[in-house]
Order: sequence, then structure tokens, then C-alpha cells
Amino acid sequence: MRYFELNDDVEIPGRWDLGSPRNQQGEEVDPWQFSSGSPVDIESPLKVPLRAGDGRALDFTEAGVGTPIVSTRIGAVFEEVAPKDVQLIPVEVEAHPGQFYILVCTRVVKCIDDEASEEVQYWTPEDGMPEKVGTYSSVFGMRIDPAKVGNAQVFRPWGWTGALIVSEELKDALERAGAVGVRFTEVTGPSAINQEERARDQKWRERLRQAETAREEVWSTLGKLDEEAIVPIVVGGAWPARRQVWRVIHRSGGRRLLVTDGLSDPFWGKNEPSVGFGLELALETDEPQDDVMGDWPLLLLERVGDEVAEHERVRERVMAGLFSMEVSGKDMPRSLVTEEGRVAVLLGVASSSLPMDFAIPSGEVRLVTVKALRPAELAYLMEHGKQAYVELARRFVESGEEHLSRVRRRPLIPGS
Repeated sequence: MRYFELNDDVEIPGRWDLGSPRNQQGEEVDPWQFSSGSPVDIESPLKVPLRAGDGRALDFTEAGVGTPIVSTRIGAVFEEVAPKDVQLIPVEVEAHPGQFYILVCTRVVKCIDDEASEEVQYWTPEDGMPEKVGTYSSVFGMRIDPAKVGNAQVFRPWGWTGALIVSEELKDALERAGAVGVRFTEVTGPSAINQEERARDQKWRERLRQAETAREEVWSTLGKLDEEAIVPIVVGGAWPARRQVWRVIHRSGGRRLLVTDGLSDPFWGKNEPSVGFGLELALETDEPQDDVMGDWPLLLLERVGDEVAEHERVRERVMAGLFSMEVSGKDMPRSLVTEEGRVAVLLGVASSSLPMDFAIPSGEVRLVTVKALRPAELAYLMEHGKQAYVELARRFVESGEEHLSRVRRRPLIPGS
């Protein structure tokens, strides 16, 4: 038997971007319950928001923290081929009529083949997370032992339940149904790489771990790293290591600093050391937030980070000095949104409490501040040009707010 990891095809152009499921009161529900490999008892119907724009609906989507959302017809395929392995929970998707479902896989199988996999690592007592000791902390190039699967058609591997595995029979059924949004990666058979490639990839991952460790040391000097406010890693996209990561840092005075944690990763598959794009982004606020995942600062940082990662010209402008850009204003505070439905930010405002640069083993990294602008400030920049950037940044510093992003403040422009 052959088995395949089922993922969301993030390369589909114009696709929708779904947030984490919410209840009827608009509160985000625990997303991890949907990937634990157990049946879920939850009040429905649930709602799934769009994170940006509208976009093309897919038959299979990993919403928020890897929560599988399927269309009615694809849900029917899972129920037909794997009736004992799945649970379908009805959900409504914002701006999209019709019925959709959260696909809950209710089967866990202990089947990962450590030796055949490219590399596996386990949580140890030294990691300080006793509840995870003995389970996988990372799995690269996963291979499973088909002899251990039994009659499961869809399951999650024990110790690594973020992965969703389907049988070849189910894969074929989904393909016959024309499922849009599915991507399959085989997890049976010989390793996909040879020994030389395995050694190369292990060296790259070691450089990645060194960069992560070095950045974490820097973040720890800026405040207290929040280990409970988990901002999920997003796999895919244009970030150097093909994964998007953010960290939350609590600082004095009730400030909360959000930083990207991967724009300076080494480039995926490259042998030489690098600092990726050579920068990380930082957005700080002193206004109270109920939920890091659902509040506007992280959403704004995500959107700015995507623009920086996807466009070389943007990165060049950011590294050259003060630079403004606009991103979608969907789900952002009204006071920040322009008449065109956008939110503007000024990148590179000086900060007396954050370093401009820091070092990791592969080189120097620029820490670029991201400050949310009021619409009147954007209009001032557009009207007065390059010198206005310097003047506005000077006023921010003189006012004492520097790089802080705030919803409740007056615009700081001449004559205001």
C-alpha cells in the first residue's frame, strides 16, 4: 500500500485565505482540537472568516492553524471511502454561500519510520516541556511503515499529528472527484533523497537552528518571550526557508512587541550560509489586546511581511531607509483605514529601545520597525514627497511615541 500526506495547495493563484473557526459569538475556538486525531464535541454551526479579500473557494483548505475545511462534495468522498476515520463539522465560510465542513480525522496510527525518514527529532526533558517528552519535535522527509497502518484510510501519525495521511485509494477518489486545493506528497517507499542530499539538508537545518537560536537570544533581551501566545508557523510562501514565523514579546509599560522570525532564515536548499533577506520586522503597541491571533497588530504585521517577502523592490526600499506602503484594511480598526479600504505603514522609524541591527552566525540583520499611520498622515506623505517622510518620522520621535502603533491617537502632521 502507498500513503500520501495531504496538504493545502498554497500555490493556487487567486485562492481564498481562511482564518481560524469561530463560534456564533465571534470567539475563536481552540484550533488544535481539530488535529488531535480524536472526535470533537463542539457546538455548531461555526463560522470561518476570510483573512484578506474574497478569493476563489477551494474544495480543501487548511484554515488558520492547519484546520482542514472541505466542500460538501469532497466531504462526501471522505465519508464514502473512510466512514470510520472522519467526522464532519458544519461551518459557514464568510461571503461564500453553501455548506462547508471541518474535516476531523479521528484515527491516530503509530507508524513513522525513523530510519527511513530524512530526519526526526524528539522532545527531551531538557526542552522544558514534560508533556511532550518522547514525541516528535520535528520530522523532515517523513516516511511511514505501511505494515503498521492496518485498515485506516485517513489518519494522523502518532507523535506528529499535524500531518494528515491518506491512502492511495482515498487519494485516487479525491482526484477523480476533481478536488481543488489538494496537494499530495508520498510518505511510503524509499527516501526521496540520497545520502549526499540528506547530509546537505541536515547541514542546512543546522544553519536554520543556529539562526533561530541567535534570534531568540536577541528577542529575549527585548522583553519576555511569550511561550503561551502561540502564533502558528505557516508553511509555504516566499519567505527564505518557506515558512512564516512570528514571535510575541512582552515589554515594560504594558507594551507588546510582535516580530517576524524567519525573514533572515537561510534560503531553502542553498548550501552557502546566508541571512535570507537580511531583515526582520517589528511592530509594537501599548494598547491592550485580547487575543494576539485575532487582533489587528499581528494581522497588519503578516500583511506587511508578505509584501516584503514577495517583492524584491520593496525589500530594496526598506533597506534604503524610511519607506511607506499600503496593505488591505480588511478587519482593521476604522481609524487606520483609508477611503480606499487600505492601511498605510511607515517602515524604519527610529527607536530608542530597539536595536537597528543585530548579528546571527551568518551575518548582520536589520530590524525594521513597522508603524501604522493614520489616513491623514498618508495623505501628507503623498502630497509632500520624500522630505515629508523625514519630517513625519522626526515628529514621531519628538512626541515620544517613536515606532509605536496606536489606534487611539491624533495624526502628527504640520498644522494638525
